[in-house]
Amino acid sequence: MTKLTIGDKAPAFTSTNEKGEKVSLADYKGKKLVLYFYPKDSTPGCTAEACDLRDNYHTFQAQGYEILGVSPDTEKSHVKFIAKYELPFSLLADIDHEVAEAYGAWGEKSMYGKTYMGILRSTFVINEKGIIEKVIEKVDAKAHTKQLI
Repeated sequence: MTKLTIGDKAPAFTSTNEKGEKVSLADYKGKKLVLYFYPKDSTPGCTAEACDLRDNYHTFQAQGYEILGVSPDTEKSHVKFIAKYELPFSLLADIDHEVAEAYGAWGEKSMYGKTYMGILRSTFVINEKGIIEKVIEKVDAKAHTKQLI
């Protein structure tokens, strides 16, 4: 599994957002990006994380950051999630988990004694040159902004 660290070049990716539009890392060249991976739309932890980022979106914008969420949910699911919680940023539908795998955010998890493959909640802060500035592997869903800023 890929293990990205500070100073690494962010892996290139192309996926579709909630509108069905192609989005790639190249679209953010010259911009700072918070790329966060989360397991599932509208679940308690993922909702708390998205709402924390939403509530502090102005702070990220003021510092020149864009935010992009990634999960294996469908575009349709993302549309509902964004509308319900008024999220001001896009979400990528990484159904085949290619983006998550490239960032090391796809791996073995366990719940109630069963192991399965899924999203490992994590966040990558990428600078204007496409270099990873920060990696958060133990995300506090309710206070994610505090971890980032």
